[in-house]
Amino acid sequence: MRIAKNDVPVKINVPGAVARQQKDFGDAGGYGKMGGEYFSLGAGTDLTPLLHGLENNLCQSPHWGYLLEGELVVSFSDDSQEKVTGGDLFYWPPGHTVRAEADAEIILFSPEHEHGKVMDHILAKIEG
Repeated sequence: MRIAKNDVPVKINVPGAVARQQKDFGDAGGYGKMGGEYFSLGAGTDLTPLLHGLENNLCQSPHWGYLLEGELVVSFSDDSQEKVTGGDLFYWPPGHTVRAEADAEIILFSPEHEHGKVMDHILAKIEG
């Protein structure tokens, strides 16, 4: 799921402040502590090979986030894809991989336990 800023419904609009809220934007129930993450990915970076060996060879952690700039293509376990561009809020359920089409700056919020396993797996792949 992704949504452009201007498509997020305005909840509060007063002089000097606008608050937008998209309800039902994923479910964090049962995940425990969340981590706030900032990722920088260069154009052409594809995480897919680094996820091999995980369940279905995909990241099994959900993420909620905001793409500050750049362009990403996210592929999901049901073989669907979506493009995320700078300024988009997004939710990625477990079972996905990411490829940067352009240099990207990303803010993520992820369950610490689930994403920690994925990050450890990626580090082990990188270290060989």
